Amino acid sequence: MMTIFSLTHSDSLRLKAALRGTLIHPADADYDAARAVWNGMIDRYPALIARCTSVADVIETVRFAREHNLPVSVRGGGHNVAGSAIVDGGVVVDLSEMTNVFVEPASRIARVEGGARLRDLDRATQPFGLAVPAGVVSDTGIGGLTLGGGTGWLSRKYGLTIDNLLSANVVTADGRLLKASASTNPDLFWGVRGGGGGLGVVTSFEFRLQPAGPDVMVAAVFYRGEDALSVLRQCRQYAASAPDEVSILMSQGRIPAS
Repeated sequence: MMTIFSLTHSDSLRLKAALRGTLIHPADADYDAARAVWNGMIDRYPALIARCTSVADVIETVRFAREHNLPVSVRGGGHNVAGSAIVDGGVVVDLSEMTNVFVEPASRIARVEGGARLRDLDRATQPFGLAVPAGVVSDTGIGGLTLGGGTGWLSRKYGLTIDNLLSANVVTADGRLLKASASTNPDLFWGVRGGGGGLGVVTSFEFRLQPAGPDVMVAAVFYRGEDALSVLRQCRQYAASAPDEVSILMSQGRIPAS
């Protein structure tokens, strides 16, 4: 059932005029597509979706939501299974248009906007044989992955994604833009490294890059379901002594006969 919203039309027009990006209202034709996320079971109805294109857009949206006492959610890749990117009756700060990645090969640093997905990041870093230790699905948003800790193919050798995070630019609930790093706002930096969100809207990340690729090797090996217990035990034994360059992802499922 759709939530009934208390915002007036003039309220929406005021925010729309302040944004460089797009403000999506429940009456708009693209509203249903904009509120959809990867998990099709999530069916929530935000009051407004602000598709931001700049940090200024994020600040305007957060301040607007605060002024009207509306809950805020942040959408990066929209890949979180729990659907935390979409809030009923509130305002969605949609970062999906903020996907720029800036690479400094000599210093091995990448600056990544909050709406970028892993494919955007890999596409920018791989020509230099560099990578951010991140996840395993190209469609995943770098924001949600990082704020949750971030583990993937390179984690055995280079640690979690947050182990390679140097700083983050965060728009706080009161609409301020703060830099968080080991030396600047260190408590906020501690919180964004695995805190899972709720501390503000991260508009950009600064990562340390690690050497990887562009050529890598991968193998997909399938076993019978009835052998799962034995295979899992042997895999655990192998992982204990395997080189750090080798990462293993185990998955169980049923493959149709045809």
